[in-house]
Amino acid sequence: MLLEIITPDKKVYSGKVKLVQLPGSKGSFEILNHHAPIISILDKGRIKVEEESGQVLFFEIDGGVVENKDNKIIVLAESV
Repeated sequence: MLLEIITPDKKVYSGKVKLVQLPGSKGSFEILNHHAPIISILDKGRIKVEEESGQVLFFEIDGGVVENKDNKIIVLAESV
């Protein structure tokens, strides 16, 4: 899957990932390979990213929106 994390200022992250855990407005949720298409509002919290290499990264966001379609995940965050 391809993940992009973007703020109004810049692209914070772009890369191939195995798993993304996000702070949804109704609770935390994960997106894995071949996840159904989704658009969701994100609350303030932490994004957990597991890269294909196995490395785990964390990003603190102040809210935003996520869209997943065809194994491409785009996170539009207010700030990271």
